[in-house]
Amino acid sequence: MPGVKAYTLREKSKVELEKQLDELKQELASLKAQKARGASASNLIRSNTVRKSIARVLTVINQQQRAQLRLFYSTKKYSPLDLRVKKTRALRRALTPKQKSLVTEKQKKKLTAFPQRKFALKA
Repeated sequence: MPGVKAYTLREKSKVELEKQLDELKQELASLKAQKARGASASNLIRSNTVRKSIARVLTVINQQQRAQLRLFYSTKKYSPLDLRVKKTRALRRALTPKQKSLVTEKQKKKLTAFPQRKFALKA
């Protein structure tokens, strides 16, 4: 059995995915038992493919769950941290637009006392 493809898994429902996951886990268990008994090498190579297939199924299940959670929290005011956009470290630590626009009392007095001069330029 060749490895499963992610695009075919995305078309399946959650119940079908869980059923396929159980089948793959059973197959992996039987392959491990064959390895312990000392079976031929051609069968043992399939264990790597089965492990990768299990990982693909779990990945698709997680992606579907996260997509459903994003839909659920899209109308809410707050969303969980793991569903938020990560951005970069610098952007996460940058000041908010409101914080950037704030001016201290001393700066306000200085701006009123010494406004920027306007010059009439000759064209």
